[in-house]
Amino acid sequence: MPLHRVIYVSDAVGAAGTSLLAIAEILGVSERNNRRDHLTGVLLGHNGRFLQAIEGARTDVDRLMDRLRRDPRHVNLRLLSDQPIAARMFGHWAMGHATAAPAMLALLNDEDLSAISPAKAEAVLAAAARRLSEPA
Repeated sequence: MPLHRVIYVSDAVGAAGTSLLAIAEILGVSERNNRRDHLTGVLLGHNGRFLQAIEGARTDVDRLMDRLRRDPRHVNLRLLSDQPIAARMFGHWAMGHATAAPAMLALLNDEDLSAISPAKAEAVLAAAARRLSEPA
């Protein structure tokens, strides 16, 4: 089955963008649902915004995007990239989570996530994937 990747940015609402407990709850539910739906991806939270990549079969990705567009924990969802892919970049994580580490902040170069380009978003998320792969 062909694979697809979607990358989007959105503005967190309330505690969803600042509370570790709220983010942990989002990640727990997302990981369970993504395993069920054979989706993989990573979520980066930074300065009250989310940057997320989701990978999987087109129908599964579309179904999740429909749910995300209705999710009250974020607003102003902006699609940065929506394309077929040859292989998963985030295949090890049903829902990986990364905080903005120095390497990712250097890539952002003080750029606000709301204005990030698709190419830069992919580079930042690739850095997140590398960071998640590093031994603890």
